[in-house]
Amino acid sequence: MTSAPVAAGIAPGRGQASRLPSLTGLRWVAALLVFGFHAGTMRIIAEPDYQAVVGKIFTLGLSGVQFFFILSGFVLVWSARPGDSRRGFWRRRFAKIYPNHVLLWVLAMAAALWFADPINPVAALENLFLLQAWDPRPGYFYSVNNVSWSLSCELFFYLCLPLALPLVRRARPWLLWAVVIAVPLLILALWPGQTLVPEQSRWWFTQVFPLVRSLEFWMGVAAAELMLRGRWRGPGLPLASLIFVVTWVVAAQWIPAEFWAALLSAAYVVLIAAAADADVRGRRSPLRSRPMVWLGEVSFAFYLVHVFVIMTILRVTGDWGTGLPGWWGPAAVIGFLLLTLGLAALVHRFVEQPMMRRLAPPRRTARPSATNPTPGTGPAPTSEAAPGAVPAPRAEPVSGAEASADLHAGR
Repeated sequence: MTSAPVAAGIAPGRGQASRLPSLTGLRWVAALLVFGFHAGTMRIIAEPDYQAVVGKIFTLGLSGVQFFFILSGFVLVWSARPGDSRRGFWRRRFAKIYPNHVLLWVLAMAAALWFADPINPVAALENLFLLQAWDPRPGYFYSVNNVSWSLSCELFFYLCLPLALPLVRRARPWLLWAVVIAVPLLILALWPGQTLVPEQSRWWFTQVFPLVRSLEFWMGVAAAELMLRGRWRGPGLPLASLIFVVTWVVAAQWIPAEFWAALLSAAYVVLIAAAADADVRGRRSPLRSRPMVWLGEVSFAFYLVHVFVIMTILRVTGDWGTGLPGWWGPAAVIGFLLLTLGLAALVHRFVEQPMMRRLAPPRRTARPSATNPTPGTGPAPTSEAAPGAVPAPRAEPVSGAEASADLHAGR
């Protein structure tokens, strides 16, 4: 059973305990699943038998977005610290996601002009300013670089978190547990609930609408707060990984589609918490190996680039909508994976990192104190650690945890 650290007088997320490289490694696993789902649905492979194999393996890849929404809530609560302001938090989030988004927006618009595609100026502007997920009209929420709809949702989450965190810090443990348990049930209730929405808007309502998708984010928030107080109880990383794999396989083979999202949200939060606990306790975790951490670091750029690269190349070659015959199809999938990974590394190195240094304010560090609340986030809990909770090390000026929140996978 796992329990995360809170030491008296040490603010949540401070120090080495706030560095969660295993969660960074998990980002790549989820990103690869999303890539596989799109490789199957974008008709890269023309051969039906090969296509069926890819489709069967990555049937649930579309659920990767749940992982990243839950992960965002978890990591951002874990890394909150005294001395940080709401404005500083919002600036760092903007600096993290917006430069990459603008780059892909420009490239997608240039490609549309090159192919003489009709351009809807309203949809394009909504996409540029990350407002598209609020617009239920077809052709609007999946406009331009269509995977950026999830950035629109994340922007909403970012705006809400500093305002809600004081309440989270004061919430009773039973209420936090109620959130973790209720979210899968609410997700399940969306299936009958969507009948109250006009039929043409049901996909948008269940899959895109930021208020609905925020359920997964708040699930991560509650789980992180429980861990910070030493109140989280769950399996270790080996068992949590097995639970995830079994849930994935069983759901794909035998469970009706309406249950997938609810089951996987539970599996994801258990896996995230177990990976975080392994880092805190220094237990073995292959997810924090150097290659996995690097892949996780470039995964945000990978996500934003991959659909644009696949679509553009297939259109140029004339294979868009038909796929490549024989073994050319599977070979093209591998080629797209490697090409996208290389381009993502360049975007991460020459756009994402420099713009973060230029635009993001430095993290403030305040002397840890039980009476030193985080501006805009409320006081840190220091009196509810469970017996046996592992003490957090002393604070460091820089934390890598918050960066683990930023991959926004698309369904």
